[in-house]
Amino acid sequence: MSEIINNRELRPTHPSERQALLKSIIKDLHNGKSVEEVKSQFENAVGHISVAEISQLEHALMEEEGIPVEEVQRLCSVHAAVFKGSIDEIHHSDQPEETPGHPIHTFKLENKEIDLLVNFKIKLHLERFEKDGSVENRNKLISDLNLLFDIDKHYSRKENLLFPYLEKYGINGPSKVMWGVDDRIRQAIKEAKQMLLNDNGAEKQKVIHAVSYAVQEVSDMIFREEQILFPMALETLTEDEWLKIAQESDEIGFCLAGPESVWNPKREEIKEEAAAKGFIRFETGILSVAQLELMLNHLPVDITFIDKDDVVRYFSHGKERIFARTKAVIGRTVQNCHPPKSVHVVEQLLADFKSGKKDHEDFWIKFAGKYVYIRYFAVRDENGEYEGTLEFTQNIAPIQKITDEKRILF
Repeated sequence: MSEIINNRELRPTHPSERQALLKSIIKDLHNGKSVEEVKSQFENAVGHISVAEISQLEHALMEEEGIPVEEVQRLCSVHAAVFKGSIDEIHHSDQPEETPGHPIHTFKLENKEIDLLVNFKIKLHLERFEKDGSVENRNKLISDLNLLFDIDKHYSRKENLLFPYLEKYGINGPSKVMWGVDDRIRQAIKEAKQMLLNDNGAEKQKVIHAVSYAVQEVSDMIFREEQILFPMALETLTEDEWLKIAQESDEIGFCLAGPESVWNPKREEIKEEAAAKGFIRFETGILSVAQLELMLNHLPVDITFIDKDDVVRYFSHGKERIFARTKAVIGRTVQNCHPPKSVHVVEQLLADFKSGKKDHEDFWIKFAGKYVYIRYFAVRDENGEYEGTLEFTQNIAPIQKITDEKRILF
């Protein structure tokens, strides 16, 4: 009689049993099983999965099973296909995410526009390009990809505003895994555009594959955000934290759509902490807190300070910052403020400062029409003990144009 027993009646109900089965299924993917084989196994053994279980699963894969972050990122696209349609919906009685101006409402507005762009406009132009390969249709695709790269703002708000709050609650999977996938998507869009710009007709199929790959990756990320990340964040963050995210989103910007209005939840208005009063006595003078902040914000450079435990403690906020910074980074480790692929560079730099091997390190890049000079200094006390790192960023393009002399005339 065992052959006629419905497998669904034997599904595990204990969380640990479900997690063990889920890990086994994802490890099968890791070892080469097809999506079709695993999806059938998933349906029979598990059925539906909660957002919390997906978060626990990713953590277990990295921390307990030793699967590298890069491999979990690669598997993201595959296990998204396995879970699609099976994730339990999470309902909120007040559904704040449906209120215009709420960060999730804005993220979803953007996703609608992104989905329309990739799955209607780009696919249509790609089909036409595949048929005739004309310059006209190639140029339309280039224009489409230029629009699509605006997705960088959507991902940057997610990475620099949403992820830091999740990390405060011990949810590190999104910043470790999803940020890496975001970077992969950014690169895929750039490469597809470059191939179109260089295409002479000989590499037509490669171009089609590159554009199709970017479209699929973007679509999969929309699914992962709306079915996994956003519900998880709504379960976790407080209203105060969502308000802070909403208030700081303008600094990074929006993708293809913006907030429909300012979000004002029905509650007592949050009162900002009273401005610090009093004076600070330095070895070479006395300044009020207000004077000190004004002075730092009027410097023609961007300054960020990281303490000896690698935690971001301060950044200046002048009128024209070179790189976006949001208040959400305060109290966050600097490693989690960088994409996974560049963390090793940060770690090495800090290790050199802490050991005394180096006292400073300089970099220079071309960015957004600027020639950016980035300097890092080890900050040490009077006994030579490491107390932190100072980042000093400046646009030196105007300085490079200086010739001759300009004197102060008396």
